Amino acid sequence: MSTTKLEQALISKLNALRERGSLKDPEMIITGLKPAKNGNGPRYLIDGYGEKEFLRMNSNSYLGLSSNEEIIKAEEAAAKTYGTGPGAVRFISGTYRPHIELEKKLAAFHHRESAMIFSSAYAAVMGVIAPLIEDDTIVISDELNHNCIINAIRLSRPKNKAVYNHLDMADLEGKMNSALGEGNRVLIVTDGIFSMRGDYAPLDRISEIASKYDAKFAGGVNVLVDDSHGVGAFGKTGRGTEEFTRAKGIDMIVATLGKSLGVNGGYLVTNSTVINYLRQTAPFYIYSNPITPSEASAAIKALEILDSDRGRQLLENLRRLTARFEKGLVALGYEIIASEHPVVPLMIRNTERTSELVRYLTENGILATGLNYPVVPKGDEEIRFQVSADHTDADIDYALGVLKKFKENN
Repeated sequence: MSTTKLEQALISKLNALRERGSLKDPEMIITGLKPAKNGNGPRYLIDGYGEKEFLRMNSNSYLGLSSNEEIIKAEEAAAKTYGTGPGAVRFISGTYRPHIELEKKLAAFHHRESAMIFSSAYAAVMGVIAPLIEDDTIVISDELNHNCIINAIRLSRPKNKAVYNHLDMADLEGKMNSALGEGNRVLIVTDGIFSMRGDYAPLDRISEIASKYDAKFAGGVNVLVDDSHGVGAFGKTGRGTEEFTRAKGIDMIVATLGKSLGVNGGYLVTNSTVINYLRQTAPFYIYSNPITPSEASAAIKALEILDSDRGRQLLENLRRLTARFEKGLVALGYEIIASEHPVVPLMIRNTERTSELVRYLTENGILATGLNYPVVPKGDEEIRFQVSADHTDADIDYALGVLKKFKENN
């Protein structure tokens, strides 16, 4: 059979994306990494730019652990011991000792009974939400939740779903009131850190609302948080938004190994009964290979570093650099959404000017993410900078200097 008709249909869809302005640019290909030297942090080489070096301020590797020598050695040693891949899904013969050790350490780190790892945090959210939702479950979700949460809820087909205004606790409580008598159980789902803006969910208030209404539903009220951008980057010891807000009563936390911990994969921490149930019912766990044993070993080492004095020093340096960058942007007259989190949104509020600034940054050796309509609403266009603990004061000052010149010349 010919794919000509399919190709024509797909070309039409691609053209529609282009007309809406949501067609993504070609992916930049990183061809090399130059270690930190002379007071500067690491620099990256990009395909098509020759030996031009780039300061990377669009990475989720908030602690710079992806190039840590101890973690690399741990991964190499495990690959020599166990091979490069798991060879099967876990319930057949794909579970290795590093998988079990990592799950125990993740549970202990989050002060939970149990943990399970997935191939990614996206897979974790998709794999966890659907099995926990039954035909009498009501789901209540923040309007700016990540795409994985939105798709997981669609896949789950709850009895009803409600979306509350971003971070609006009065609206959340209103949605809880409206749910009374409609279903047996309520699941509140939220991001911990909202990655586009760097702001955070008030998990203390959310857990209080959940507790207030728990007895009013026969199946109770549970809270699930995707804190992929929070764990390892937020809170005094890197335990994320739960720690920062001092929340009690968060039932389930999903997070990633692929951001602050610098490796690959996702995970869930909660009580042992929920974990035991999901090992039997979560399709993204049952039917997908796990991360490799070597990745699990690298994640164990990364978690050990995070949960140590060195980790707390990295976190303190990350907060200091973030504050330095935010203070410098404000002094230059830029609008930002301030937070202790290392996502620093520079609000441009104009699509053309956002694209212009991204080009200028690239020309001057800085990688940052431009977010334009329709990815964000009109008027909310921004440049998303992401600070890392392996940046230096000189890196931050260089970026501020480039932004100063742009403002002076425009």
